[in-house]
Amino acid sequence: MQSLWMLVSAFMFTLMGLFIKLAANEYNTGEIVLYRSLIGVIVLLGMARLRGQSIRTRHLGSHIKRSTAGVISLGLWFFSLTQLPLSTAMTLNYMSPIWISLIVMGTAAMRGSLRTDFRLVAAIFAGFVGVALLLQPTIDSQAWVAGVAGVVSGVFSAIAYMQVKELGAAGEPDWRIVFYFSAGGVLLGLTWVAIEGLHPMTWRGAGLMLGVGIAALIAQTALTRAFSLGNTLVTANLQYSGVIFATLISMLVWGDWPALAGWIGMLLIVASGMTALRRPSPSA
Repeated sequence: MQSLWMLVSAFMFTLMGLFIKLAANEYNTGEIVLYRSLIGVIVLLGMARLRGQSIRTRHLGSHIKRSTAGVISLGLWFFSLTQLPLSTAMTLNYMSPIWISLIVMGTAAMRGSLRTDFRLVAAIFAGFVGVALLLQPTIDSQAWVAGVAGVVSGVFSAIAYMQVKELGAAGEPDWRIVFYFSAGGVLLGLTWVAIEGLHPMTWRGAGLMLGVGIAALIAQTALTRAFSLGNTLVTANLQYSGVIFATLISMLVWGDWPALAGWIGMLLIVASGMTALRRPSPSA
């Protein structure tokens, strides 16, 4: 099942987050966004040249929409990360599967179709409950702007993923979709570092940035393939696996063990994912 590519994506995004956390003391957010995206652009351009492929596309408008939504989501999420506890920012960002399910249901309703699998939608909401139990987000009354930014980040993330689905349906290869998104990230990163500046590059920093870039490239490619070729709602549900991967890495690297509610949340996420895999929705 093509949706299983999301498990690869979630794991690689978790590794990317580990590299970012290790590099956070040396580089600002703009630099991380820039290097992450620039590495993707360089690698994909090199691969395209070796394969005799072209970045030219007949769907430039759709790429711009996807990249714009993705870059806005990325920028808002990084803003919320700087203003909110990590668990809260991650929870708000992981609302994107819920927004995706609402978009799918709304689209089906406008087309006069009732083919949406509501049990699958329920599994998505149950998975989000698992995420909330595991991360246990909190928000200060003074940080409502950052909270709104986190919610809107999830909305734009959902829009970007639906655009990926459309590009895949139009026959656009996954590497080209990732290339144009990475190009948008380069523009965002350049704008960011123009304001905050650049730090000197060290050998350790170069290794970490290379890890961020390669992990992000693999994650984005797998995510694009999952949404392009797989079932939309199943793929959205499997995004939650990233929270489990992140928790396991935190346990192994930093010794951060979840409380009882966290273990219950992980079981709920796993049960939600298994339900999704057993109930593919033909309408999505």
